Amino acid sequence: MKELKKGLDISLKAAAAERHLRRFRKQMKAWRLAMPPARPLVLDFGLGRFDETGLIESWIANEEKAGYCGKYLFVSGGQTCPRHRHRAKHETFFIVRGKVRMQSGKRSWIMKAGDVFPVPRHTYHSFTGVGPALLLEVSTPCVIRDNYFENPAIPIGGNHK
Repeated sequence: MKELKKGLDISLKAAAAERHLRRFRKQMKAWRLAMPPARPLVLDFGLGRFDETGLIESWIANEEKAGYCGKYLFVSGGQTCPRHRHRAKHETFFIVRGKVRMQSGKRSWIMKAGDVFPVPRHTYHSFTGVGPALLLEVSTPCVIRDNYFENPAIPIGGNHK
């Protein structure tokens, strides 16, 4: 999974990641959930403010040739996955545990465990944890350069030179 390696290249490392991973693992244990065996990505989107803007991704699969991807996305309370869109990727989010404030286009609403939301291509979206939350993303393949972030300070994705 070459895209997973690209994700790991931009994720927090060693001690910077370990504190967040301990909290993540503790929450998964409290929820009695098992995560995929791949090393999770601890992403701060290059902003250095993980507790505010970040998430932990656990990749299940990113089968580019077969045309699908699956990931678990974990956010803590108040933590946001920044507003972005994709030109090629279509995503569907399923809330596994907790609640998130989902934003898509100009709409904003609370999603809870069991809720599903599809995000078509070209649609700006973001989500923020209302307490700890775990989402399952099922989508077309993940390609790092197909992330177009609204915040120009984020140094990755298709709109970054």
